[in-house]
Amino acid sequence: MTGTRIRLLREEDWDEVVALEERAYAASGLSEGREALRSRHRASPSTCFVLEHAGGFGGYLLALPYPLFRCPDLSLAEEGAVQENDRGSNLHAHDLVITERARGRGLAPRMMRHLHDTALAAGHRTVSLVAVHRSQAVWAPLGYRARPDVGLPASYGAEAVYMAKPLEPAVTAPAPGSSPGAGAG
Repeated sequence: MTGTRIRLLREEDWDEVVALEERAYAASGLSEGREALRSRHRASPSTCFVLEHAGGFGGYLLALPYPLFRCPDLSLAEEGAVQENDRGSNLHAHDLVITERARGRGLAPRMMRHLHDTALAAGHRTVSLVAVHRSQAVWAPLGYRARPDVGLPASYGAEAVYMAKPLEPAVTAPAPGSSPGAGAG
């Protein structure tokens, strides 16, 4: 998509991230506030992204390693950066919001594909998220399955649903002239 790019979140992005997060979640009581959002980024800056679209800020995605079937509590900040050797096998997509002007263009799935590629490259085997605002229908076509058996912190409200997706490495075609299954003998 011309004029659209995903990049790592930078210090100068915070005012727009916080304002968009408040617009998306304040009315439902799910807004976390600047410090909690920044703590998610500090925990894993290599998995937090900004969407640039049509020459401006188009949205953000905050993700961090978290044990499968657990998630951050919206009412608490993360305590520290995740150590490289403590990353685990699951990457949790904590928050994804697209600006109002950029919605309806397939940008959320594009950002999630970018996150899936990032997760695979880092050795994660699953990606999880918590669907709020009845958004399960957005995530199911991307391979996420609802896990209503997983308890969530009360800060998410009664209608939130934990979802997870196993990651599968991209299948690459064999090189021309090679035969599948042939190995060094």
